[in-house]
Amino acid sequence: MAKSTIQEANLASTIMNKDISAYLIREKFINGSYLKLIAIISMLIDHIGYFILAHIESAHHVLFTVWNLNFSLYFITRFIGRSAFPLFAFLLVEGFIHTRNQFKYGLNLFIFAVISEIPWNLVHSNHFLYEKQNVFFTLFLGLLALQAINRWKDTPIKMFFSLLLILSLSYFLRIDYGIYGVLFIISLHVLASNPILMPTVGICILPDKWISGLAFIPIAFYNGKRGFIQGNWTKYAFYLFYPVHLFILYGIKLYLFT
Repeated sequence: MAKSTIQEANLASTIMNKDISAYLIREKFINGSYLKLIAIISMLIDHIGYFILAHIESAHHVLFTVWNLNFSLYFITRFIGRSAFPLFAFLLVEGFIHTRNQFKYGLNLFIFAVISEIPWNLVHSNHFLYEKQNVFFTLFLGLLALQAINRWKDTPIKMFFSLLLILSLSYFLRIDYGIYGVLFIISLHVLASNPILMPTVGICILPDKWISGLAFIPIAFYNGKRGFIQGNWTKYAFYLFYPVHLFILYGIKLYLFT
C-alpha cells in the first residue's frame, strides 16, 4: 500500500512538472525575430528623438510627471530607445552561440561597421569625420571578447590579456557605449545561465541603469527560437537597416534645420 502511494505521488509529481514546463514554454512567446524587431524599432525611436526632436523646442515641453521624472516627447523617445543596445547585445550573444561560422559572423559585423561610419559621422557632425565610432564596432569587439573567452577558457592568463587588449581598443577607438558596452556583452555571455544575476549585473554596467534594464522584460520571454527572420536576404536587410536609417535621418535633419 505504501509502495503504491509513493508511485502515485511520483506520477503526480511527474505530471505536475510536465505541466509547469509546458506552461513556461507557452509563456515564452518571443522569438529572436521579434527581439530584432523590438530592437530596431526602439533604436529608430531613440534616434528620431536624438537627431530630430532634440532640436525642436516644443518636443521638450513636459507632458506629464511620474516619480519626479518629467516626460516630454523628446524624453519619451530616449526612454524607449534605451532598450535598443541591450537587445542588440543579447542577440549578439545568441548569434555567437548558434552561428556555424564565427569568422563570417565577425566579418559581417566589421564590414557593416565600416559601411555605417559615413552615415554615422554625417548625422552626428554633418562631416565625414566624427570622434566616436558606431555601435557595429561595439558589437564587433564584443564578439571578439566572447571568442577570446571561448578560445582561452583553459588559459586564464591569455584570456586576461586578450580581453585587456579588446577593452583598450574599445577605449581608444571611442566606440559607442565604450568599455561599458563590451563589458555588458561579456556579462550577458558569462551569466547567461542565471536569469536573476544576468539582468542585475547588466543594469549596473550600463550608464542608463534601470531604464536600459527594461530591455530584460522581452528577453525574459525569449523562447530561444530564431523566428521568421531567416536566410541571407532578411539577415542582411536587418544589418542594412542601421546605415540606411541613419542616412534618412541625416536627410531629414538637413531639410528641417538648414
